[in-house]
Formats: sequence, structure tokens, C-alpha cells
Amino acid sequence: MNQFIQNMIGMGGMTDQVIATDFLISAKAGVRNYTVAITEAATPELRAVLREHLRAAIQTHEDITNFMMAKGYYHPDELSEQLQVDLTAANTATELAQKSNS
Repeated sequence: MNQFIQNMIGMGGMTDQVIATDFLISAKAGVRNYTVAITEAATPELRAVLREHLRAAIQTHEDITNFMMAKGYYHPDELSEQLQVDLTAANTATELAQKSNS
């Protein structure tokens, strides 16, 4: 979606934040899934491959987290700031839903 359309519907830069948040959630799920898979792998070779994938997933999670922190989308050490970010996102989503239902 181009910037003009985003601004027209009141989203501004929200799409970047939404995409990054979704990517972070997916990365967390990937880390969790690899750890479970490692515990259930039948061979040492498979466990070794899964451990490499786990390391990559952890690195991806770190990269996304750093990106989001640099952009101001994620404040893991400041609960009050994160609450403000989350409330703004929730309010924007609510407003968009109300506009689409009108």
C-alpha cells in the first residue's frame, strides 16, 4: 500500500509496525517450534540440523527486535512506553474497523 493511501485512511506508518510485529510473533513461534522438534528428533544428525535452524531463528528474532526498538515500535524494557504503543495501535485498528463498517 503506498504512503498516500495509508495517510488517506489514517494508517500512516502503521503498516510497517504491523508487519514487523507479525514477523516478530512468527519468529518467536519458530524458535518455540524448533526447540520442541529438537527434543523429539530421532537422530543426532537431525538434531544438529534443527539446532542450526534454531540458531538462525534466534538471530532473526534478535534482528527484528532490534529493528522494532530502533523504530520505536517495541519497548521491552519500558512497560509504560510499550503500553502507549499498543494502545495507539489498538485505537487505530478500532477506528479503521469503525470506518469500514460505516
